[in-house]
Amino acid sequence: MLEMTPQQIALLERLAAHGFEIVVFPLYSSAVGVRKGNCAALLQPVAGGAMKLFAEPCYLVGGNLSVRVRQGGKQWFVWKKKQLEATPERQAELDRFAAELSAMLLATA
Repeated sequence: MLEMTPQQIALLERLAAHGFEIVVFPLYSSAVGVRKGNCAALLQPVAGGAMKLFAEPCYLVGGNLSVRVRQGGKQWFVWKKKQLEATPERQAELDRFAAELSAMLLATA
């Protein structure tokens, strides 16, 4: 079980108040998942009561964390054998998500 300080719990509560959903990604039990819209990120508790990004925020494919790959001259969000094209709209959503999450993390650092 992941142990968190009162400050880390307060940060998660602030994220939830701003529309982020706290989720569990079973393969990443040492991290806390946050999701908003079609995007998600993993956060890791750090000393001093803060949280940091465990990995780069990503677009969800079938509800799962994806990786971005380049294939056939296009970029794709891929999870296992499923893929979604990294359209300008999807990339913009991911950029907004990452910027908002980073701002929230910096505000509590």
